[in-house]
Amino acid sequence: MYTVMGITGRVGGVIGHDLLTAGLPLRAVVQDPVKSSRWATLGSEIAVAENGDVGALMNAFRNSEAVFVMLPPNADPEPDFSHARHLIDAIRQALATTRPKRVVCLSSIGADCESPSLLTALHMFETAMVSLSLPVTFLRPAWLMENFAWDIAPARERGELPSYLQPVDRTIPMVSTSDVGHFAARAMQEHFTDERIWEIEGPDRYSPDDIAAALARALARDVRAEAVPRAGWDPLFRAQGMRNPAARIQMLDGFNNDDFRFRDGGQHTLRGEVTLVQAIAALVRES
Repeated sequence: MYTVMGITGRVGGVIGHDLLTAGLPLRAVVQDPVKSSRWATLGSEIAVAENGDVGALMNAFRNSEAVFVMLPPNADPEPDFSHARHLIDAIRQALATTRPKRVVCLSSIGADCESPSLLTALHMFETAMVSLSLPVTFLRPAWLMENFAWDIAPARERGELPSYLQPVDRTIPMVSTSDVGHFAARAMQEHFTDERIWEIEGPDRYSPDDIAAALARALARDVRAEAVPRAGWDPLFRAQGMRNPAARIQMLDGFNNDDFRFRDGGQHTLRGEVTLVQAIAALVRES
């Protein structure tokens, strides 16, 4: 049995389809039973489990050949990451009890950095998974192209791309969630006995200027990337409803200061196939 958390999301959905296409038995872990009907129709076994429910996760992970685990995105965590700690502990306990043959863990570039930021939760997640002494593959993708879904509205309405990645002509590694999902499914099917780190990026590196150009192409209008002044981030994020924006700001600083890097300068990264233009065009079609 191949068990997938987060299967209703972008990465998890690709994993599920890849595993079913390979003819493998799939168990979809969902929090909302209503969202499970599609996967049941496709032939998947359904396990209903809240992310922090140890007992339900144990039931979901039982008798698994491989388990894909992830934390739900949270851009506004508590200063002490208490909720993330609760979720990590639940996943760890469930894996420690069920002992699948291998684990694939969704992490991120920068998760190995000990400086505090939004990625601290993933640093803790990796540490907890290592402590299990199970074969585990950590997926450390670059900045996800689908993060720019939030930028479609201002680009369409005003021709603007407010950018927190700065300067706007600086390129960084990026990757599509589709490519991440394909690599995750591959990792789940491979037989390995140790700890592995897969760093993943797309076919090229891109800047906010490139994102603006991709949005302009998809929207058929001029779009310009504009750096949001660093001094205004905290009040702006608080006005948007965030309670503790420090972790998000620290993460953005990490990307802008080049603190989050692939090992060996990215010489051994796995390369996906989806280009930025393709990813942005797909997001615009969805919007």
